[in-house]
Amino acid sequence: MIKSTGSAAKLQGTALAYLAIARLDHCTKHILILPGIMLAYLLRGVHTDALGISVTLGLITAICVASANYVINEWLDRDFDKFHPTKSQRSAVQKQLHGNIVLIEWLAFLCVGLACAFAASKMMFVVAGIFALQGVVYNVPPLRTKDKAYLDVISEAINNPLRLMIGWAMVDPTTLPPSSVILLFWAGGAFLMAAKRLSEFREIVASHGRVLLERYRPSFAGYSERSLTVSCLVYALYSSFFLAVFLIKYRIEYLLIVPVVIALFAQYLTLSMEPGSSAQKPEKLFRESGLIALIALLVAIFLLMTFINIPALEAFTGQRYISFQ
Repeated sequence: MIKSTGSAAKLQGTALAYLAIARLDHCTKHILILPGIMLAYLLRGVHTDALGISVTLGLITAICVASANYVINEWLDRDFDKFHPTKSQRSAVQKQLHGNIVLIEWLAFLCVGLACAFAASKMMFVVAGIFALQGVVYNVPPLRTKDKAYLDVISEAINNPLRLMIGWAMVDPTTLPPSSVILLFWAGGAFLMAAKRLSEFREIVASHGRVLLERYRPSFAGYSERSLTVSCLVYALYSSFFLAVFLIKYRIEYLLIVPVVIALFAQYLTLSMEPGSSAQKPEKLFRESGLIALIALLVAIFLLMTFINIPALEAFTGQRYISFQ
């Protein structure tokens, strides 16, 4: 049972306050389901007799399981978020919520999500179960990986390949995506999370000092601005490596998207260093026109290279030597 520790001075939480901690406005993060759908269709084809139903059940699964994770995230973070300049305005901090109701809300979202996943396919159910378990590991003591430097980023980043796999399972519930793609999305997610940490570190230390920052998130005690910047580079390199493995193995023409991917990493890292950066609120990234333009270009090149063969690129798949004789 979750115990309430709300202050008597707080206003009683309304139904809207309880709904707010589910963060339904963060549904934009589920955009990562789309690459899973596209890759499954291109590499495997449709392996379900009811694609529309599978997609619908998959979307409900992703939204409900993610919201279940957000519910326990906001509830268990309420004593830490009060030290954050903006998160201190969250419902769990500002309103007196009751632990038993929060527990029921978490279970309700979780049960609906897992039930839809079970109805969709065995693979969807397994992925949804891991998604839900990650929320517990990340947020709930004594594990609570979000309080441990580097482990916080790596454990949270697994949500990216899980969303990818939900999209894949909508189209082909009989297989998993290639391991190179799973690792690519995991490393890419770690880059995004590390960039978010870097943005928070720079802004909060500059405005409120490091002591407040560490009271908000204990994992920051193990970070510095330099180590976070270096970790961003490391995660970006891992992402690029796994991307190259996938492209060479499955369709060499996709190599032409690599310059755009590199530009995306550079753009996002630059964005994370700006004051009030959207990197701290990934659900708001759709407002960044430069980033959206690069993503649109990436998708356009990807789709174009799906239908165009460039035999000259085969040179990258074998051993070649430049002769001077």
